[in-house]
Amino acid sequence: MTIDEFVVRFAEEFDETSEELFAANTEFKELKEWSSLIALSIIAMVDEELDKRITGADIRGSKTIEDLYNLALSK
Repeated sequence: MTIDEFVVRFAEEFDETSEELFAANTEFKELKEWSSLIALSIIAMVDEELDKRITGADIRGSKTIEDLYNLALSK
């Protein structure tokens, strides 16, 4: 999965946020819709799509979508 594909899948976890707001350098925790429920959805998406395990601490330690993508790939 490329970073662009990851950004698309990441954006699909949000219901009310416009797709135009999502890019590799998006600081996802700054999005109005960001919540702990979406964080759990992202953890599940990474597990399903990349077959990688990330944690809440991994999400807290990531600033951008690309940070999280690179961290997941490194696992």
